[in-house]
Amino acid sequence: MQPHLLEPRDARRCAVGESPVWRAGQGALYWVDIPAQTLVRYELSRARRTEWLLTERVGCVAFDRNGTVLAALETGLFAVKLHEPSAIDASTEHSGALRGEVTVRHLATVTHEAQRMRFNDGRCDRQGRFWAGTMVQDATAPHPAGKLYRYDAQAGLSAPIVEGLCTQNGLAWSPDGRTMYLSDSHASSRLIWAFDYDIDDGAPTNRRVFVNLHEHAGRPDGAAVDADGCYWTCANDAGLLLRFTPSGRLDRKLALPASKPAMCAFGGPNFDTLFVTTICPDPVGEHDGFVWALNPGVRGLPEPEFAGTL
Repeated sequence: MQPHLLEPRDARRCAVGESPVWRAGQGALYWVDIPAQTLVRYELSRARRTEWLLTERVGCVAFDRNGTVLAALETGLFAVKLHEPSAIDASTEHSGALRGEVTVRHLATVTHEAQRMRFNDGRCDRQGRFWAGTMVQDATAPHPAGKLYRYDAQAGLSAPIVEGLCTQNGLAWSPDGRTMYLSDSHASSRLIWAFDYDIDDGAPTNRRVFVNLHEHAGRPDGAAVDADGCYWTCANDAGLLLRFTPSGRLDRKLALPASKPAMCAFGGPNFDTLFVTTICPDPVGEHDGFVWALNPGVRGLPEPEFAGTL
């Protein structure tokens, strides 16, 4: 279970690493660096890193079946076509990262309640609807202007479905898709909620507190659900991964070298590797900003693709 670095230690660190997504057909992990406006791919078999610069800060991504990216940026949702690097020149080889180009197409605009907001955490439900939430970028003081939205190919972007969030996070679904999880990682909240989820119409109801992290270490950041139905949350500021059973009982606590884990995702050939993106605090420690990998002894589930063609 000992965590190890996904890339060599001289790889470029993320200021805010988020939204890891394993693409089994490529044997590759994708993730984003929010302030760098960058989508990263690391192909494990080739030990090769490719980067794509996006047009705005990017909070989270999902993929459709053709490999087009659904990206939640600052002002809304966008379809992003990734173009592979056409050649490897001396500078990209030396830097250890290839650079691709993107074609970006607007899908939906969000009217934010406050200044300097962006999308944060998001993913697809088991039926392929895309969900993502917004937050005020300055998280020093609680500002509950964040909202949670749903996007699907037929209906487009929904009205806000959950409101009053400071730092929206922790979206995940149970293996059968009938329970939705959501958290607010702001220090003033530190709550994880569970909802009953209608898999036919994508409506969450019966919101209740699943875990109060004031009773544990850290703040609840990004999350993943394993094949047993247990919820893994990154305990930001505590350098921990916490696993909670469907009843909300803490049954496992794993330490990471980095102090600010941001989001986790299962992947690898057997979905038994847990990848964890991290954040660089101030001051930065030697283990911060990298992607870590570990084998927690359980398997995860494939990340659902967006049900539609972007």
